[in-house]
Amino acid sequence: MKTLTVYRLGQVEYGDGLTLMQRFADARREGLVGDSLLLLEHPPVLTLGRGAKRENLLASTERLQAEGVEVFETNRGGDVTYHGPGQIVGYPIFQLMDERRDVRRYVRDVERCVLQTLAEYGLHANIIPKWPGVWLGEEGAPDARKIAAIGVHISRWLTTHGFALNVNTHLPHFNLIVPCGIREAGVTSMQRELGHPLSVPEVEEALARHFCTVFEGERQAPTGAPLKTVSVVLMRGQGPDARVLLARRIPERGGFWQILTGRVEAGESAAQAAARELEEETGLRLPVTPLDYRHAFALGEQLPPRLVEETAFVAWCPEGQPVRLGPEHDAQEWVEVSTALERLPFLGLREAIRRAVKAMGGAASSAPALT
Repeated sequence: MKTLTVYRLGQVEYGDGLTLMQRFADARREGLVGDSLLLLEHPPVLTLGRGAKRENLLASTERLQAEGVEVFETNRGGDVTYHGPGQIVGYPIFQLMDERRDVRRYVRDVERCVLQTLAEYGLHANIIPKWPGVWLGEEGAPDARKIAAIGVHISRWLTTHGFALNVNTHLPHFNLIVPCGIREAGVTSMQRELGHPLSVPEVEEALARHFCTVFEGERQAPTGAPLKTVSVVLMRGQGPDARVLLARRIPERGGFWQILTGRVEAGESAAQAAARELEEETGLRLPVTPLDYRHAFALGEQLPPRLVEETAFVAWCPEGQPVRLGPEHDAQEWVEVSTALERLPFLGLREAIRRAVKAMGGAASSAPALT
């Protein structure tokens, strides 16, 4: 029996998720890994498949920005759909063998995994042939509602993209689009149908079991734990004078601008690592406040991908307090929030800044709120 490795990644920025998916696909193609199933959650994002029609995107750019929802074009099949917290996104990275080289069969098998998972919770879903996805209610019924979207991509019988199952999803965000271009039916979630929120990890485990059964794979644990890291947004000033510290890494370490980052050492908590990194890289001893933001991504371009799990913090620097850079950086700059967001190359660091500003009450907030 072949193996199937299930990776439960938690929150992943959508762009980082596409990179992870591609890294795993490249590694699978080169025989560096076996079949893999990536299970994760994305921040609010609208994705446009190859068949997407722009008229199915109902919200203006201004409304999307106000709602904190991004837009991405992808190479999967299908129209426009939504991803967000409380929704399990699954990316099966499978090399289909001869007996499974049938696109319709593959899609049916992915649907079966979702159907069997829902059945464990007493939800008897079905397939409506003319509409993609997994549904509750019958075709033509006024209460037909989608609970899972299916959108796959297959190249040389290697699969990417996959499915999105609404568990505790924020359903009003679906009003920003015509989901999958289907105007005649609604959208639902497991939480809405069952009347209470569910444990996302438990639903992930059910999905993992059914993927192993349907695709006849013996589950294999991931090799090695993710690298644990922290990021620290150092801010000062108030209102329009609010600034973020950016530090430039030395050329040997990439030469790019960033907020403060570092590894969690053995025996440390993430908060302890954040306080230590802040002192080592700036010479400052300041309180650090968690931003309720932990996300996963791939480190560099190595294959198989090296997984990183990063936790974000914020600290406030009093005006006039000097910053002494450590040996990993060769320049520093206090910049406006908008400049920092434009300059940073990594999605997770930009999100950490957005959350730091929000934690301070927006641009008009002051330091005491953090202490």
